[in-house]
Amino acid sequence: MRLLALCLTMLACGYMYAQDSTMHKQSQQLKYGYFSYKQALETMSGYGLAQQSVANLKAKYDAEMRRVEEEFNVKYEEFLDGQRDFAPSILKKRQAEIKELMEKNLAFKDEAKRQLQQAETEAFAQLKTKLANAILKVGKERGYAFILNTDSNSVPFINPAYGEDALQYIREAARQ
Repeated sequence: MRLLALCLTMLACGYMYAQDSTMHKQSQQLKYGYFSYKQALETMSGYGLAQQSVANLKAKYDAEMRRVEEEFNVKYEEFLDGQRDFAPSILKKRQAEIKELMEKNLAFKDEAKRQLQQAETEAFAQLKTKLANAILKVGKERGYAFILNTDSNSVPFINPAYGEDALQYIREAARQ
């Protein structure tokens, strides 16, 4: 019985050692890349044009919001100046107009914000797709198990013995 227990223990130890050395070899062979997505995107051709397009649209919306705000302020000042002299029915009508104008202004601001976000998404969609394809290509060509995005301090430590900075390869692949 003791001999059987001893044999089983030795067999289990040998199995564990073999698995540990296999895992160690696999971890030594594991290769990964890392890069800054933001840096890669900002250096792509077309980034400046997309950014300028979004900035121009934002400037137009900002100008329109200022105009609408000024219009509201003028009407509100007129209302405040004349409210003592208005008959009750005129006062209610003017209050309703001011309230409606304020609601329209808020709705416009919300819609402008939504449309600006959509325009930004559309402006950068092609660049992001091109970058995603470049990342995929580099990952396959360089034999990476994965590629990490180092933006926002999401990866505070990278051991250079296992990983390599893939930014230059991704930039080159994105240019093609």
